[in-house]
Amino acid sequence: MSGVWIVVAVVGVATIAFKAAGPVVIGRRELPPRVQSLVELLAPVMLIALVVTQTLGGDQEIEIDARVAGVGAAVVALAFRAHIIVAMAIAALVTALLRLAV
Repeated sequence: MSGVWIVVAVVGVATIAFKAAGPVVIGRRELPPRVQSLVELLAPVMLIALVVTQTLGGDQEIEIDARVAGVGAAVVALAFRAHIIVAMAIAALVTALLRLAV
């Protein structure tokens, strides 16, 4: 298992544990606004990290292939306010078409 996968796994487990422990530790109390804003950023940051490692990560090197174009197409779709499911479908379609063409 490469170092990137270990980091992703550890961060994922820590995020799940952090979110699961929250209701137990604070009960019905409100989080301070600064802490709440950090908690709200955890899921998007984890998703971005996963997309980047899956798109560019190879065996200890960066790989540029059809996945990069697919992610780029999804970013463009999201910039035009497409729904996340539509953006994912566009990414998959662009990636598949480029792999078919090459």
